[in-house]
Amino acid sequence: MSERQPLLEARGLVKRFGQVVALDGADFELYPDEITAVIGDNGAGKSTLIKSLSGALQPDRGEIRLDGKPVRFRSPGDARRAGIETVYQDLAVAPSLDIASNIFLGREARRRGPLGRVLRMVAKRTMRKEAARHLQELKIGIVSMSQPVENLSGGQRQGVAVARAAKWAQRVAIMDEPTAALGVKETRQVLDLILRVRDRGLPVILISHDMPHVFELADRIQIMRLGKRVAVVTPETHTMPEAVAIMTGATRGELEQTLVKGHPAHLPAEEGA
Repeated sequence: MSERQPLLEARGLVKRFGQVVALDGADFELYPDEITAVIGDNGAGKSTLIKSLSGALQPDRGEIRLDGKPVRFRSPGDARRAGIETVYQDLAVAPSLDIASNIFLGREARRRGPLGRVLRMVAKRTMRKEAARHLQELKIGIVSMSQPVENLSGGQRQGVAVARAAKWAQRVAIMDEPTAALGVKETRQVLDLILRVRDRGLPVILISHDMPHVFELADRIQIMRLGKRVAVVTPETHTMPEAVAIMTGATRGELEQTLVKGHPAHLPAEEGA
């Protein structure tokens, strides 16, 4: 693994909100063609890390690199222009707009000639045709691109949000609790969709509290606690109880007993070392 170059990485990220330290020297790596999950208890810093990687927050210190080059995202727009798209668990779609309009939200195709250049008229037929082709490639079963998203089920809505990210993300897709508040059948559809996105060559960062989903989807799992990365494990080398023990703050001796088996995991340095 050390021979591979991370596509996206962070080194020593620090973020404070007044006296609260949300990130305390956090590191992160995402390699090509993989799903990396970020897990941690409430307050562990995972949301702040993801917001830093997606441009929603700017860290106070530390460095983010994309393709080995330092980048600074001052807004989510900067991250999107760099090819990083994020799917949030809430407000991921515009319910009153149709499916095609949601897929092209903020990137609407204009009609040719003066109608598009001067009057800025939208090429609805082109957008619906392209949206239908894209959803078919991802095996998302929606019949009409002209129906409002508010008429879709929760799983279908999230499918539209994931499809939008997959269409426009050139480098990375970030999925923030993508199955929250979904039923069993709809959750299964979204999980399969995330795997298809990864299999098409788009690396994914997954944030989830659902450990079975994490262990099913992730190639690597970054465990955070108190604003730091405490371990990186894989589903092949660690069980869910072991990951939970690390996440919830096992002693260093217990961590070493868990990780000393030759696992490709990272242990933090001792305080003051």
